[in-house]
Amino acid sequence: MHSEVGFKVRHMMISNVSGNFASFDATLNATDENFSNASFDFSAPIDSIQTGVADRDGHLKSPEFFDAAAHPTLSFKSTEVIQNGSDWTMKGDMTIKGVSHPVSLHAEFAGVAVDPYGQTKTGLTITGKIKRSDFGLTWSAVTEAGNIVLGDEITLMSEAQFVKQA
Repeated sequence: MHSEVGFKVRHMMISNVSGNFASFDATLNATDENFSNASFDFSAPIDSIQTGVADRDGHLKSPEFFDAAAHPTLSFKSTEVIQNGSDWTMKGDMTIKGVSHPVSLHAEFAGVAVDPYGQTKTGLTITGKIKRSDFGLTWSAVTEAGNIVLGDEITLMSEAQFVKQA
């Protein structure tokens, strides 16, 4: 309810197009209150991608991009979480379109709070950059003027709020 997962990519190298995943699942596991030995897992169904333009969303789900029919989910699984105060580095494997690639994400740990219902919650602001070509997402086009339609670098951003489980 209080989380979001988004991305941005350069369009024609002059502006950014944004999108998000309407559905996703994220888990932050820790062995103690200090988040020692923390791990982080994330997955999102490709069919939940939204950019605000139905035709573009359909193109992203097609075999030219994510190929949602053959590869319905993208995921990230941490292999190491390095903590330096509120700055965390989450290293792990991201899998998109059946291709896994090592990725390093930055996370800002926002602390722990108890909500009005007695639930203990924590929040992370997660950012990172990937190259879509690393995952086989190589569709591109060039305009008549010679501009590349779609950049290779994708900026990832997420606001994630986690509820402590018993």
